[in-house]
Amino acid sequence: MELSEIKTLLDNEVEARNNSAELSFDKPDPLLVASQYQDESIALICALFGYGNAGLIVQFLQSLDFSLLDASEEKIKQALSSHYYRFQNSEDVMSLFIALKRLRSEESIENIFYAGYKKEENILDGLWQFMKRLQSVYPRQTRGYSFLTGSPPKKLSASGTYKRYMMYLRWMVRKDALDMGLWSKIDKKDLLMPLDTHTFNVSRRLGLLQRRTYDMKASMELTETLRAFDETDPVKYDFALYRLGQEKLA
Repeated sequence: MELSEIKTLLDNEVEARNNSAELSFDKPDPLLVASQYQDESIALICALFGYGNAGLIVQFLQSLDFSLLDASEEKIKQALSSHYYRFQNSEDVMSLFIALKRLRSEESIENIFYAGYKKEENILDGLWQFMKRLQSVYPRQTRGYSFLTGSPPKKLSASGTYKRYMMYLRWMVRKDALDMGLWSKIDKKDLLMPLDTHTFNVSRRLGLLQRRTYDMKASMELTETLRAFDETDPVKYDFALYRLGQEKLA
């Protein structure tokens, strides 16, 4: 398939998918829960737990009381004492709530990202800045918590795709029938593709991605390819590619 044909396919898919019906219990996605609250901290929780079976993700997120972000730390510990999800035990879950509660009393997540991003308009610099800040307000080192919140890589060539953070940034920065667009300081042209196995495999099959390794460099390569389709908003193709893979349509 020629690139022009792929662009037409994806543009049509973007248009068809850009409606709230794409977010339903029949088509579970963590954005379904996040969009009900329109809050950057709640959205981040939804994104960070966005791994594994989509139906189970939504089920877990619906079990959480997000008003705890404004409660005392003691209340958070009591309320979440029996909550766990896959690699995260109850202490990991409550730690994330406490960390974000402390953070929101100091600074918005958007401003923390922006402080790192603004120097070179590099979204990864913003992410590394945020990760360090999150760890500083509530230091915790366990397998479950480290998997959940991540940390800056020692070198980019050895890093994962940071898919859940890239997905969160898409939600926050872009604004359409799906993405919330709660932030205004970061330009959507600088976003990177939230690469998961569906988008990775579909992009390889369509010839959009040559890299065989599933890592951040693959995410950057795919984003660069999609900039040829829309240089101002390359990540608009993410949801379409994800659904094409998930529904085995490409």
